[in-house]
Amino acid sequence: MANEETLRDYLKWVSAELHQTRQRVRELEAGDREPIAIVAMACRFPGGVRTPEDLWRLVVAGTDAITPFPQDRGWTVPPGLSTSGEGGFLTDVADFDAAFFGISPREAVAMDPQQRLLLEVAWETLERAGIDPESLRGTNTGVFTGTASQDYVGVLRQAPEGSEGHTLTGNAASIVSGRIAYSLGLEGAAVSVDTACSTSLVALHLAAAALRKEECGLALAGGASVMSTPTAFLGFDDQGGLAADGRCKPFSAAADGTSWGEGAAFVLLERLADARRNGHPVLAVLRGSAVNSDGASNGLTAPNGPAQQRVILRALADARLAPSEVDAVEAHGTGTVLGDPIEAQALLATYGQDRERPLLLGSVKSNIGHTQAAAGMAGVIKMVQAMHHGMLPRTLHLDTPTPHVDWSAGAVTLLGEETTWPVTGRPRRVGVSSFGMSGTNAHVILEQAPDEELPGGTGGIPPVSPWVLSGRSAAALRAQEERLLEFVADTDARPVDIGAALATRTSFEHRAVVFDREQLTGLGSGAVRGSASAGL
Repeated sequence: MANEETLRDYLKWVSAELHQTRQRVRELEAGDREPIAIVAMACRFPGGVRTPEDLWRLVVAGTDAITPFPQDRGWTVPPGLSTSGEGGFLTDVADFDAAFFGISPREAVAMDPQQRLLLEVAWETLERAGIDPESLRGTNTGVFTGTASQDYVGVLRQAPEGSEGHTLTGNAASIVSGRIAYSLGLEGAAVSVDTACSTSLVALHLAAAALRKEECGLALAGGASVMSTPTAFLGFDDQGGLAADGRCKPFSAAADGTSWGEGAAFVLLERLADARRNGHPVLAVLRGSAVNSDGASNGLTAPNGPAQQRVILRALADARLAPSEVDAVEAHGTGTVLGDPIEAQALLATYGQDRERPLLLGSVKSNIGHTQAAAGMAGVIKMVQAMHHGMLPRTLHLDTPTPHVDWSAGAVTLLGEETTWPVTGRPRRVGVSSFGMSGTNAHVILEQAPDEELPGGTGGIPPVSPWVLSGRSAAALRAQEERLLEFVADTDARPVDIGAALATRTSFEHRAVVFDREQLTGLGSGAVRGSASAGL
């Protein structure tokens, strides 16, 4: 009898354990499939782009943001350079408010401009989600940052005396992510990634995986590239890889090489259920992603078509989608004679088969050049905006499709003209590709946010009319006033929405409050100003 009772107790225990195990397996499987929300974006790109909205206006206008070498870096076009000496450059890389981040002037000088830009863009990204960056101190927020060339060390030979002690941390790849975590007090993983041109999409993939494993609650993912010297131009020109006129011509018969560019960008990721619970805006959903390597291909830096097909199919499997359920692809599209045909053939073999509507194909590199470690993020930000607006901008410099591709092998249409998003009866979806000369390939699939989650909401903040401004100093407050004046002069946004956005920003010691554009104009002229503590 005792043995029977013992056996029954044991069976009950085993049954309970089995139930708990099955429940945990279901939770883990659900976590692996958990949609990841993009809740904020921020960026800097050529053409004076300082916000995602700026980037959208640039591509919709069909702006060519390629310019001659910058005049403030001491560059000259080297003799024998086969290109025009042009590229996509940032104009404000020397501008950095070191005091805002508690950094001394000497340390700031020793910091690679990539570190400086990413600190600013990280702060802006968090504020655009309606999050006070200071409120994340001590949280398990992760930072996954792409970085490529660290050529700023060569410039530091001319640095002021006394900055030598900061040279190591100012130019180490690991510190690119580590400095953000340190400055904001973030205690999730801080990871710097370098897979060459696929870097920022690899960072996005790693950040999403960390969120699904609950290793972090929020994750910044992105990358930056700033060319402190013309080394990138010289090295790639020696390989015959640069366009003679400095323009990327993706998938065009006129394609003759790439055009180097610069940029910095972050997106803020959060599990979709958490974003909704926390009242954060959902700009788009990351449905799936994949990363792989070319392996032993036909050359160390040569693209590999079969590997590109595999990474696309793995991303689709991760998203649990068929190729025909994706409407468009933001291509890597560097404009090289070798790379573009290989990429096009991979897209025709995967996305181009068994579909009623053709895949729509374009590349932002035709506007701003190849921004290297920030290139994937440029594509992501462009396509999130495109899904929101229901329109796909045209790709520049695309008069005649390259004859090196059999375009009849699949249903793929190049975006030579601005195109309204096709009506499909389901959410809009896009793929974004990046392929690195390291051999690491990345592909992500994004989906339109539900209608109620599209940008333009207040992130859970009650609508307000006052416009609240603040800064760490009186000069910073004046700079905020000037930027807001510029913004309101060129926007049709409702005053209540502007007030709601400003209300989510961090509040500093010097403050001002206005209630309409006229009062703001008075602030900008110095006619009206509040005290440091009370505002108006």
